[in-house]
Amino acid sequence: MDQAEKTMIDNLFKNTGKTLEQWIEIVKQKNFAKHGEIINFLKEEHGFSYGFANLVAHKSKGSDAGSAEDSSELIEKQYKGKEHFMPIYETLMAEIMKFGNDIEVAPKNAYVSLRRKKQFALLQPATKTRFEIGLIIKGQDAKGVLEVIPAANAMCSHKINIESERDITSEVLNWIKVAYDKAG
Repeated sequence: MDQAEKTMIDNLFKNTGKTLEQWIEIVKQKNFAKHGEIINFLKEEHGFSYGFANLVAHKSKGSDAGSAEDSSELIEKQYKGKEHFMPIYETLMAEIMKFGNDIEVAPKNAYVSLRRKKQFALLQPATKTRFEIGLIIKGQDAKGVLEVIPAANAMCSHKINIESERDITSEVLNWIKVAYDKAG
């Protein structure tokens, strides 16, 4: 468990008076099928912020890197049926890791989270025809390939859609670097 996650778990108890394990039990009793259902329940019924709701949702579903026995299995699962996107993921990771040695890579069930002091990006084979880079660059206007995500999505403020490796341009890498810089 990394320090950021430990701090969130400690703060979850301080903020709610319940432990992560107690929240997981509450969520499991509801038998939610989807991650988003858990998030909505915790936000609407218990006043959680997105970050805390996301933590409990991942832990209750065992869909975070810390819950998986082998995080590479999470990545394999993401690309099942979307194997043609694996070169995009590998190219992006190689370029992003050049930004600094302080990047934490945390695979989830549906995406890979990238963090410094805070999360700055996620890489996701969103559909069979679109690879999505989610970025946290709050306050930035949409420009070029950078699109604003409606606030309801909350985890990322912007996204870039990629269809092939040739779409990984200097503009794309520059936007990821902006998000990386802001997270440090």
